[in-house]
Amino acid sequence: MDRSFAKELYSESLDLATAQLADLATPGCDLQDDNDDGSLWGGSEDGLDKPSDLDREWQKRRNEFHAIGYRDGLIAGKETIAQEGFNIGFKQSVIAGYNWGTVRGVTSALSSLPDGLKEKLVQPEEKRKKFHELYESVNSITTTNALQLFHEDVLAEEAAGKKIKQSEEGAEPQKGSSSHLGIYVEELQSLLCDYPAIQSNSLAR
Repeated sequence: MDRSFAKELYSESLDLATAQLADLATPGCDLQDDNDDGSLWGGSEDGLDKPSDLDREWQKRRNEFHAIGYRDGLIAGKETIAQEGFNIGFKQSVIAGYNWGTVRGVTSALSSLPDGLKEKLVQPEEKRKKFHELYESVNSITTTNALQLFHEDVLAEEAAGKKIKQSEEGAEPQKGSSSHLGIYVEELQSLLCDYPAIQSNSLAR
């Protein structure tokens, strides 16, 4: 077949095919299916790693929140226990501390009075000496020592309470007379009984 005749016969079909191929080759034209992620054609391996990355991220966040929750719970528990311990300690110490302060205050006030006024308030001289001795005894005890004595009293009281509960169910331990600080309170009360002019009603029971 003559070439010119073939060209003339198929020129229209060739031109049409060439135009279609040119359109497909234009920039921005995607020959790949929109739903295809490229994994079948040797695309990036990031797509295959996404599930494992998410698992690792989830585990990391889970561990972080678990640690935060544990720490917050631990702090809250410590605060609750500390508050409960404070409430118990305050209840145990408030009366003893108040009475101890009253003993120190009354004996210090009497000791600071002029001798002439002391003689008018307290007769005979033997009683004045007892007041002064009580003042010296009380003031020889530092705050730290007083706290230590109170702590020993609390421990002794708890031990006595356990013994009583074992022998007599429902009985309560006896207070006051056996405590170190209670001795000074009782001594002041016994001295003030004879002197209504300086009677103190501020001691707590």
